[in-house]
Amino acid sequence: MSYQVTLKPSNHQFTVDADETILDAALRQGFNLNYGCRNGACGSCMGKLLDGSVTYGDHPRGALDEDDEADGQALFCQAMPSSDLTIEANEIGAVKDVVIKTLPCKVQALERLNHDVMLVKLKPPMTERMRFLAGQYIDFLLKDGRRRSFSIANAPHEDEFIELHIRHIDGGRFTSEVFDEMHEKDLVRIQGPLGGFFLREDSTRPIIFMVGGTGFGPVKGIIEHALAMKMERPMHLYWGARAKEDLYMEEQVKEWTRQNPLIRFTPVLSEAKENDEWQGRTGYVHEAIAEDYDDLSKHEIYASGRPEMVYAGKDVFEKQGLDLQHYFSDAFEYQKD
Repeated sequence: MSYQVTLKPSNHQFTVDADETILDAALRQGFNLNYGCRNGACGSCMGKLLDGSVTYGDHPRGALDEDDEADGQALFCQAMPSSDLTIEANEIGAVKDVVIKTLPCKVQALERLNHDVMLVKLKPPMTERMRFLAGQYIDFLLKDGRRRSFSIANAPHEDEFIELHIRHIDGGRFTSEVFDEMHEKDLVRIQGPLGGFFLREDSTRPIIFMVGGTGFGPVKGIIEHALAMKMERPMHLYWGARAKEDLYMEEQVKEWTRQNPLIRFTPVLSEAKENDEWQGRTGYVHEAIAEDYDDLSKHEIYASGRPEMVYAGKDVFEKQGLDLQHYFSDAFEYQKD
């Protein structure tokens, strides 16, 4: 059994499965409603029930008092529909709507993705979640006052953990700590979400993603978000790496292309090894894009990786008609101290 929910004022619609809360269903399908703790305590997700009815079952009502309920308010993180609904709720569509928080997090998992990339999963406090837009980043707040920035690699609807892809840098103090000294259940402090690299959901332009190395992380979050919201825009992912082993989640990307015919994938290697037996594209990733798209005037490009790649792409793509208002970048330098 499922019910249809219509959001006002946007008129967006999504379905809610049996025993699923309205908020969980909205986030699962890519609609970013306002929320905070997700356990009923803070009231951030409260909105107007314009038509239809809900039930709370065993879920706590927390911040919802009798006066709120009499006024037609509902607590969307706890409420489950018992009919089709029309609700009034604000959708987070831009960075200005996202609250930057400083949170303690527990290291939930550490997993080697290849020889020099570590998957780090952080778990925020039970009483508080970090709301973010797909593609944004967080800062680690270190004890000596240093900050280290890493992009969020999961989609907003999967917010139980914060997923990061951290590459080990030779001589890099913090990344060496991650690889050699960090353990599961360690406590860290982070601040976020930060940055203006996120999916422009109101655009209808075909998307090209240009990523280098672990620049794949934020783009992974964006693509997972696009799939969740059933976005119907063509997406072409170009992933530039040195050797085949550096395409550390290539099978995941291939699975996306099997799930959605609108997604294309072109890996590009700059230093393929002999035992790679590589038959694909070689050279620089921005050059591969330029070869394939001689007219970029109708496209939108998201570039994530080393500044040299991002800036080289910007210069080349502008000459091929790209409106730079539609060139979004997440350029990051590796820091060694």
